Parts: sequence; structure tokens; C-alpha cells
Amino acid sequence: MELVVSVLTSTLWVLLALTILVFVHELGHFLTAKYFDMRVERFSIGFPPTLFGRTYGDTEYAVGATPLGGYVKISGMIDESLDTDHVEADPEPWEFRGKPVWQRIIVISAGVIFNAVLAIVIFGGLSWSEGETYIPAENV
Repeated sequence: MELVVSVLTSTLWVLLALTILVFVHELGHFLTAKYFDMRVERFSIGFPPTLFGRTYGDTEYAVGATPLGGYVKISGMIDESLDTDHVEADPEPWEFRGKPVWQRIIVISAGVIFNAVLAIVIFGGLSWSEGETYIPAENV
């Protein structure tokens, strides 16, 4: 019985850590898209089916049943190979495809950058709180 509890506890901790990483990653995309006045249609942690969600403004915030990922759906971020109808039309000013390339690069890169900042904060905090002071013998 102890083994089962241990495995379940470890699994829950891993899922919690992954959920935090996914949340921070998607938050990077979300915040930069909002900063550049792009319309974000959906911010979801986990994949469908949706367990619960709320809509505030133009954005639906949701939590999915599968906790191994997430996504931010930004208006105008389309796959041209699948959705050829929108490619013909002029982009709206609030759409991803209507923004300058440098803004699109920042939005796409923001997830990884936010994860890197989180790693620096975590390891810096661990080093600060749990690290040991080391004084070389030559300086004594």
C-alpha cells in the first residue's frame, strides 16, 4: 500500500510541476500578445475536454482534463496550408498576422523566454536559501 501511495504522490507532484511549467510558458505568449494588442481568443491549461472555463472580455480562460499541455489561441494565427479562406482577406489590426514580423517573433519566443526566467528564479532562490558559503583556504 505504501508503494501505491508513493507512486501516486510522485505522479501528482510531476503533474503539478508540468502544469506550472506549461502555465508560465503559455502566460508568456498571452502577455506579449496582449501587450501588442492582439486579440487572444482562448487561454487554456490542459487539453479538451474542458473541465471548467470563464470568459472575460474577448478571452475564454479554460482548464482542460488532460494536464500535459496547454495553448493560447491568438486571432489571426492560422495555418495557411489548412485555412486558405483567411489568407485571401486583409488582416485585421488586432490579428496576429496583421502585426509586424518583429512582434510576431517576440510573441512566439515569449513562452521559452518565460520558462528560462522561471528556471533562473527557481535555481537562484534555491541557491540563496539552501546554498552553502564557501571560503577558499587561501583567503583564511
